[in-house]
Amino acid sequence: MNFFKTFLASCLGSLLAFLVLCGLGFFLLIGMVASFSDSKDQVIVKNQSVLHLKLNGPITENEVEDTFEDLPIPGAVSTTGLLPLKRAITNAKDDPKIEGIYLDINTLMAGYGVARELRQALVDFKESGKWIIAYSEYYTESAYYVASAADKVYLNPEGELEFNGLSVEVSFFKKLFDKLDIKPQIFRVGDFKSAVEPFMLDRMSEENKLQLNEMITDIHGTLLEDVAASRSIEATRLREIADKMLVVNTKTAAEYGLVDSLIYFDQVQAELRARLGLAENTKINLVKYGKYKRSFSTSSTSKNEIAVIVADGDILSGRAQEGVIGSDTFAEELRKARTNDRVKAIVVRINSPGGSALASDVMWREIKLATEVKPVIASMSDYAASGGYYLAMACDTIVAQPTTITGSIGVFSVLFDMSSFLDNKIGITFEEVKTGEIGELITVTRPLNAVEKNIWQKKTEEIYEGFTSKAAEGRAMPVAELRKIASGRVWTGAQAKERGLVDILGNFEEAVTIAAKAADLGEDYKLRYYPVQKTFLEEWLGGLEENAETRMLKKELGTNYDTYQYLKKLKNYQGSQARMPYELVIE
Repeated sequence: MNFFKTFLASCLGSLLAFLVLCGLGFFLLIGMVASFSDSKDQVIVKNQSVLHLKLNGPITENEVEDTFEDLPIPGAVSTTGLLPLKRAITNAKDDPKIEGIYLDINTLMAGYGVARELRQALVDFKESGKWIIAYSEYYTESAYYVASAADKVYLNPEGELEFNGLSVEVSFFKKLFDKLDIKPQIFRVGDFKSAVEPFMLDRMSEENKLQLNEMITDIHGTLLEDVAASRSIEATRLREIADKMLVVNTKTAAEYGLVDSLIYFDQVQAELRARLGLAENTKINLVKYGKYKRSFSTSSTSKNEIAVIVADGDILSGRAQEGVIGSDTFAEELRKARTNDRVKAIVVRINSPGGSALASDVMWREIKLATEVKPVIASMSDYAASGGYYLAMACDTIVAQPTTITGSIGVFSVLFDMSSFLDNKIGITFEEVKTGEIGELITVTRPLNAVEKNIWQKKTEEIYEGFTSKAAEGRAMPVAELRKIASGRVWTGAQAKERGLVDILGNFEEAVTIAAKAADLGEDYKLRYYPVQKTFLEEWLGGLEENAETRMLKKELGTNYDTYQYLKKLKNYQGSQARMPYELVIE
């Protein structure tokens, strides 16, 4: 009995100690939040300040508020939101306390749609007469594209500059599946629906080579025209420099006029002081973007609202989460905007390669309903392809960047027969009992029979029929004409406009202007962004459990963890998909 008393007392004491520690940690955390929140509520910008834009992290459409940006929080990865970043640049343009921008960029973690929007914001900033200085130890192709908008582009003497054109590399997994005894069962419509090629081939089809080559050539042409205008170099000359890779070191980068000077950081600081009229060794008032965005407010007293509904990520059914456009969440936000009398127009901001065909159609329906009562404008970012285009085609007007990747109007269905993998590699077998001739249509434990395969092919064709019919209706063209430019083919924004899939080539602000004009608002409106973003603390705390699970899995699986991650991702491809080809990264 004494043993149990002692044991229980010990447990109780440990529990109390644990609770005390948790409580102390909790109050410390709350105190830190309060402290940092209070300190960041008001940011006072001094006279003769320079806006410091360090853009080497991920750039998404919106951003998570980083409460602890100055603290080394484990596992914390903050992002920069393109839309709030552009608002900051626009505000700095007319801010008398901001003299110029110091652009600190070497690797741009975004596509060329985002890159062009950002670059246009910088070009617009210079129209105020203010200056931009760009400096880096090295520039990737996309980073240099953005930096070339600056008045002066500087490079470290021992650095690097990439300027040799664009390329796309596609990974193929057929041989991996062969080794693992995994058999993809594929159903598709369209010669160019190449999203499934990595599962069934070990190299590109000729159709895919054609579309990718034409796409990156068109995008590269736009980039060269933009750089040519800023650097006062003929676009044909820039193409020759890129095609022949004449820039092989920093010296040649300067010789061919891509950079203004090869200098070190202390020399950049000296120039900034000279531009500001400061004495040597005087501190430069560099204001980081994270602080500057808290120095001004974009709130408006207008009673008219333009709702900006951001669709950023893969399209899946259910609730939205980071990197995923959940159809339930998106439809709910559309419904609210449609029925809210304060909302006079809607801008759907799309950055998506597509995903679930069903989820895309659910969201299409809500956009269609909204267009019946108020203007709805689509603004395309890096991607608005396949399921992403499905959202845009219901809108009244579609605005895209020339470098946007869009189209991919096609459907595929894929199921992975993992029965041999489960049997031969793991030792698990299955047996099915059914009441009719047809068994489970979505299964990985056995191959589909001929009848079931026929059902899947017909289902895929029916979805394609619906997709193309609705696209033709939205674009006011005959279905037969629409299907000539569909078949799953991917287009740039410029190519899409030539073919009637896009109305206007422009940026987000132009989409907003069109929405305001369509609603007869003039300048009397304010923008509200949906879904409302989670705070950094919410995102961080929400990821603690996931990070712990990841560590456990890595420990258990060891070198097999990467294979597990890939197989886990394949579940998003199960069933019918309106998705663009693979994960397209242009470098």
